[in-house]
Amino acid sequence: MDFSDILASSIHDIKNSLGLILTNLEDLIANPDNHIANPRQASLLQHEARRANSNLIQLLTLYKIGHEQLSMRVTANNLADFLEEVVAENHSVCRALELELGYHCEPDLEGYFDLELVRSVLDSTIGNARRYARSRIELSAAQEDGFLVIRVEDDGGGFPPALIGLLEYQPGEFAEATNPGRTQLGLYFATRIAQLHRNGDTQGRIHLVNAHQLTGGCFELWLP
Repeated sequence: MDFSDILASSIHDIKNSLGLILTNLEDLIANPDNHIANPRQASLLQHEARRANSNLIQLLTLYKIGHEQLSMRVTANNLADFLEEVVAENHSVCRALELELGYHCEPDLEGYFDLELVRSVLDSTIGNARRYARSRIELSAAQEDGFLVIRVEDDGGGFPPALIGLLEYQPGEFAEATNPGRTQLGLYFATRIAQLHRNGDTQGRIHLVNAHQLTGGCFELWLP
C-alpha cells in the first residue's frame, strides 16, 4: 500500500467520523427539547463541519478519478426537483447566517448527469458563496447552446479579476492573484467533475463570471 492509498483510507475514516458528528449535531439543533444557549453558534459549527466533510468527499472522489476507480452514474434528472433538494439541504445553515437561499428554473427542465457528483459540486459552491454573500444566494438552471447550465450566484463582491472567464482550473493557478494560502480545491474538483460528463466529442466545463443576475460572483457548470 503506497502513501496515497493510506491517505485515502484515513480520509475515509475521518469522513465517517465527521458524518456521525454532523448527524448528532443536526439532531441536537432540530430537537426543540434541547435549549441551546447560542443556536447561531451551533449552526455555524454545523456549517464548518459540513464544509470539512465536503472537502473530504472531494479528496476521495479525486483519488478515485486519479486511480480510474470512479464509476459514473448518469441518469435523467428533473432540475426543479434536484435544485429544490439542494436548497433544502443547505437552508438551515444559510438561515443561521441570515442569508436567503432560493432557486428558479423551468418546471419541466431535464438533464443527464451523475446526480451525486453534481450535488457535491453545488454543495461546495454554495459553501463558498456563503463566505462572500451579503444577503442572498440563488441557484438556477437552463438550456443554452446545447448545454445544461447550472448556476450558483451571490450578491457579494464577486470573483477576483484573475478568475473571470475561467473555463477550467488546475491546482496552483491564480493562487497569488486570488487568495494566497487557499488550495482552491473546490474549483479543481468542479473542473474534473464537469470534464467527466461527455456527449460525443463535447465535454463539460465550468465558467466564472460576475454580476449575472445578482451583483456578485456567478459559478456556471456547463454539462453537454
